[in-house]
Amino acid sequence: METGVENMLKIGSHVSFSKKGLLNAVNEAVSYGSTSFMIYTGAPQNTRRKPMEEQFVEEGKEVMAEHGIKMEDIVVHAPYIINLASFKKQTFRLAVDFLQDEIERTDYLGVKNIVLHPGSYTEKDPQYGIKRIAEGLNEVLHKGQQTNIALGTMAGKGTEVGRRFEELAAIIDKVEQNDRLTVCFDTCHTHDAGYDIINRFDEVMEAFDRIIGLDRLAVFHINDSKNSRSAAKDRHAPVGSGYIGYEALNRIVHHQVAKGKPIILETPWIGKEKANQRPMYEAEIAVLRGRVAERFGESFVEDVDKLDHFFQKRDIDKRDYILHTWELLKDKRKKKEDKREPMDRLFDLVVEHQVLPGLTEEAINQRLIGWFAS
Repeated sequence: METGVENMLKIGSHVSFSKKGLLNAVNEAVSYGSTSFMIYTGAPQNTRRKPMEEQFVEEGKEVMAEHGIKMEDIVVHAPYIINLASFKKQTFRLAVDFLQDEIERTDYLGVKNIVLHPGSYTEKDPQYGIKRIAEGLNEVLHKGQQTNIALGTMAGKGTEVGRRFEELAAIIDKVEQNDRLTVCFDTCHTHDAGYDIINRFDEVMEAFDRIIGLDRLAVFHINDSKNSRSAAKDRHAPVGSGYIGYEALNRIVHHQVAKGKPIILETPWIGKEKANQRPMYEAEIAVLRGRVAERFGESFVEDVDKLDHFFQKRDIDKRDYILHTWELLKDKRKKKEDKREPMDRLFDLVVEHQVLPGLTEEAINQRLIGWFAS
């Protein structure tokens, strides 16, 4: 059992709500060793939704209770197609109405926070977007509402609103029922937006507290990034395989500001062929909880040691190699010659030299996640 601060670590990942709804989601989360998880109540790219009464909610709650997962520790994510910043009447009306429906579905579950990407102002400007988002939120938020809307910190891709804490604060200030507004802090997004969460996370949190208030910080999305700081790209990477790195992400996960809050992984699935790609959630959760041997057994730790010995013999420093590879991939010519990302290249080396013979592609990649954290 976990003790102390570890007992407060509510960590999980995005899981599927398809087929048997909440029951399916809980079973998948438990299979990763999660103590939290995040769902979309339907496909994030469209408005098609099954009635919540058909989503095996009570059955899911029973399994959650068996594993000590509380409803307050899970998160719903609003669909991507909601754009409250749009100047187009039809798009804005769809966003408001669909968000209201999603809030009702979240409330039906008894989930405390629904994460929302604020929106993109497209042909207008940031101030228009902020005002428009607040207008939409004023329509959907009302007294007596139980569900909070957790505004996401954004990377600043295109015309996204929310790349600066000041933009989120401006939205909150313009919303009447803003006691129902919280914030979801995404590590990839804030890094890509220009915040130095690697070396100055305490200072970033001080700025957040000064501008928004730490009392509104409700959810963490933990993702590494395929891009350097300030890239404004929003491209997630598995924990330890990107520019942010395991050390910084682990420090954030165990920071006082994250204590007791849902910590959600949205890292990409890994595999040579798309049909065979698998999530790294189980390994990522284990390394961030410091429970690798407990989760996978001593043989896993021994395999990580083999990887470390192999890479040391080849003078491969994990951080230098990862960062150098991402820098190479910025060059279009070099990327055309070899588009493999860091984990792909490391995997190929391991297979070529038969470092871990007999293991599946998924198992080798899990051990690479372990090596990043070693």
